[in-house]
Amino acid sequence: MKHEKVYAMSFSKIYPLLVAKAEKKGRTKDEVDEIICWLTGYKTEYIQKAADTSVTYGDFFKNAPRLNPNRKLIKGVVCKVRVEDIQEPLMQEIRYLDKLIDELAKGKAMDKILRK
Repeated sequence: MKHEKVYAMSFSKIYPLLVAKAEKKGRTKDEVDEIICWLTGYKTEYIQKAADTSVTYGDFFKNAPRLNPNRKLIKGVVCKVRVEDIQEPLMQEIRYLDKLIDELAKGKAMDKILRK
């Protein structure tokens, strides 16, 4: 899938998938929201607003109020690609979130997920 297709996807379609992945493994929507807030600087209210509108996934990340500087500590593989090696900055931000949700679904503690 080309990056442009991912960027053009609606956040309202992706967000429920992230939540479902976490809930399937016994985690919560609140934990997903906490991860998104930590990563992007958005408030929880905005995440729900974005999920209720047609904001694209790319714009959701482009307009993030404050990307967490500790996100650069996120390492590992998502979709057979090491997130730290992704050259396209916007795609790297998206894959950081994917990696964090993977860690949540695998049962990792929130302190470790949020690199505290």
